Amino acid sequence: MKALFSLASVAVVMLASTAHATDERPSHFKGEDSPTWEVAQENLSEYNQRLAKLVNQDQLSADDLHQVHQLTYTLENALERMEEELEKVAETLEKVHVASETNKPDTVKKEGEKYLTDVEKLLSK
Repeated sequence: MKALFSLASVAVVMLASTAHATDERPSHFKGEDSPTWEVAQENLSEYNQRLAKLVNQDQLSADDLHQVHQLTYTLENALERMEEELEKVAETLEKVHVASETNKPDTVKKEGEKYLTDVEKLLSK
């Protein structure tokens, strides 16, 4: 049994090395979707806890590595959603910034209110 575990570990490392060497990432797992900021926060929190339990072990088995591989897809999805949301808020803030420089109070008010609403959503948990 121990030899089988060792063989499985070697196979996992070889497959990972091959994929890394060719810059091809197998996408056999989809991960949980993060359609909104709130869901992304929940997924990030939950899956970070799962990751912490695994990486804080003294040793990682082949099964542990497989679990880490699977859960990173959900973490990546959550971070992508957060990045998208932050970009939208940054774009709105830039509109406020430019409008303040170019003496456009209506735009400052409209986009400023939108920015404040959107950033509050990002700050709340």
